Amino acid sequence: MGTHLLVPAAGQNGMHFFSLQQPLCSDRASGLSRGSRTDTALGGGGRGGRGSMGRLHPPVVWEVWGGVEVCWGAASGGVGGLAEGRELAGANGMVPAFSCAQKSKPQCRGLAPNGFHNSIMAPVWKCPSITHSLRDRHYSPWEFPDWLPSTRKWTFLSESECAQYLPGEMKSPLFSIQREGIEEDGVLYRINRFNSLQPHEERLDVSFFVGGPVWAMEWCPCPEGSAAPQYVALYCNKGMDEKHSLAELHTGPALLQLWALGILQPEAGLAYAIAADHGCIWDMKFCPSGAWELPTTGRKPPQMSRLGLLAAAFSDGKVLVYSLPHPEGLLAHKRAQVQCIATLQVGSIQAGNSSECGQCFSLSWMPSKPHQHLAAGFYDGTVAIWNLPTKSLLQRVRQPDGSLKLYPFRCFLAHDHAVRSIEWCKVNSNFLVTAGNDRKIKFWDLRRLYEPINSIKRFLTTEITWLLPYNGVTVAQDNCYASYGLCGIHYIDAGYLGFKAYFVAPRKGTVWSISSSDWLNAVAAGDITGELLAAVLPDLAMNPLNIKRPSERRFPIYKADLVPCSSAGGEEEPRPKSRTYSEMTKEHCLRFQDTDLVQAAPLSPPSRVCVCGGGLSPCLTLLSRQVRFSPNLDSHGWLVSGGQSGIVRAHCLVGLTSPVGHKLLQECRAQFSAMYGDRPESPSASPAEHGLLQEQ
Repeated sequence: MGTHLLVPAAGQNGMHFFSLQQPLCSDRASGLSRGSRTDTALGGGGRGGRGSMGRLHPPVVWEVWGGVEVCWGAASGGVGGLAEGRELAGANGMVPAFSCAQKSKPQCRGLAPNGFHNSIMAPVWKCPSITHSLRDRHYSPWEFPDWLPSTRKWTFLSESECAQYLPGEMKSPLFSIQREGIEEDGVLYRINRFNSLQPHEERLDVSFFVGGPVWAMEWCPCPEGSAAPQYVALYCNKGMDEKHSLAELHTGPALLQLWALGILQPEAGLAYAIAADHGCIWDMKFCPSGAWELPTTGRKPPQMSRLGLLAAAFSDGKVLVYSLPHPEGLLAHKRAQVQCIATLQVGSIQAGNSSECGQCFSLSWMPSKPHQHLAAGFYDGTVAIWNLPTKSLLQRVRQPDGSLKLYPFRCFLAHDHAVRSIEWCKVNSNFLVTAGNDRKIKFWDLRRLYEPINSIKRFLTTEITWLLPYNGVTVAQDNCYASYGLCGIHYIDAGYLGFKAYFVAPRKGTVWSISSSDWLNAVAAGDITGELLAAVLPDLAMNPLNIKRPSERRFPIYKADLVPCSSAGGEEEPRPKSRTYSEMTKEHCLRFQDTDLVQAAPLSPPSRVCVCGGGLSPCLTLLSRQVRFSPNLDSHGWLVSGGQSGIVRAHCLVGLTSPVGHKLLQECRAQFSAMYGDRPESPSASPAEHGLLQEQ
């Protein structure tokens, strides 16, 4: 059929994209040399393909993708759940035959270059067009025009002033990286605080040290095709062994860091950090769209071009919304004052005591334009929803410093205990899902809040994610209530289709974080054993009960282990029994074992399935606490993860990218260039020049 190569292609501004390229090859059956053939089907109608003979059906198109013959048919049905059927249609009105109700199985043969069977990769190939279509309808180019960053609201701190906000660890623990297929010399690395390693020339993975355990992390969204530098906002604890009370409100110094990853090729660096006095940060969320603008946008002083709107949940029970400027615009002004745009708290003007609901643990920004609602979950089980652009005198109070204090327009008791995670449905913003410490997952219709649509009591949920365009959520769980062999990642239907829970991947320990990619139809999860795993989901619009060999759908990204420094590159020895960070790192170091995610040769089946050696880790140093897929099309193959060690790593899942996504990216870039002209450039300032700023 032809040669299949996985090659880097240089993009604009030095950006590199990986795509599967091959020469178009002729089809043996039809003799067509353009890489496709068209058949006309007679008979076979309805759901099961049965019908009267002689009935003319829409043409079926066979295309060659990456050396794979894929069958396409005319759209005849919806994807099920809350998504609409027409969203599956591409530019030519055709959809893959595997998504139609007429076909129960994808007509794909052979293996893809990444080693997966083509039937596994089929849903991945259709995801870029579905996601792009839905974002065109539900995303906005510009929102919240009044919430612009101003130089009058930001100020730089001196070294003595910022000392109380900085993380305590000056250097990272010793660690080594063993990359599959590359002979390493067992080099041990130690990174200074707020510094990073040079990206690997072949694997492109990036590692940097933030100074403490990572507790919250989020990518900054940017428009499709903008080729803009990528940013990651995160929060880490000050001390490695620091603990926080869940039941009581507390304040204290906190540092919200914004890291510039550039175009994911140069060295990562700290762009700037915001110092706050509202306690630790449990969760943070960016406005999904309409908050980013070009760094070269002309603004009258004191206004600056806006990078994004970030909402952060603090341990004092408040939610603060920051209007973040582009780093280059901020560094041009040496005089500023950091001030949040709005402070969100429960209660009302006459009863504004935020201590009644306790701490805020989870946030979710409404995914559909105009993104005016923000939902938050609290310690006592309350869910509060704010209308951000409200003009109501009962919900909006102007503070003496010029910022806003907003009160929710809707509150309801969702759980009997703390709300651990909350997510909006990405297709219909009337639907919401919550997970609490009462071991329940509840689906809500915001138009009828007197009872949930569906309530499921299974296990203690740590995090949930709602993947486009399916009618359900992917759930990470704590293993304390799980039956033996059933701890791990599950997909749970919202109740609309009535499917049983689908077991995505088993895990040996508690899964602390889970993230999904709408562009790749995949999920990634980090657990307490130090393993980061990714799994390709099937087409969940159909009943996953009959999915065969689910183990072939998942693969490890890396595995972290704690070994004596003398054996960093050799045999694994028993882990220490100490539980404090200082005792762990005196004679031991971390060892990261990375999977080859860039290989062109197919993976052998044994290397696809991740097998963890040994039992549960007796220490928390290996814990992967935060995992996040990039939501941006320009970096949709990238995944960032961080944990208890304070080392944050970024990996590119090259094997899951497809020619369909690459073609869509080129089209979006051409459209963006036609609309806005020159593309944004990476910040020129070095990490050492970036300052620490304080919230007033």
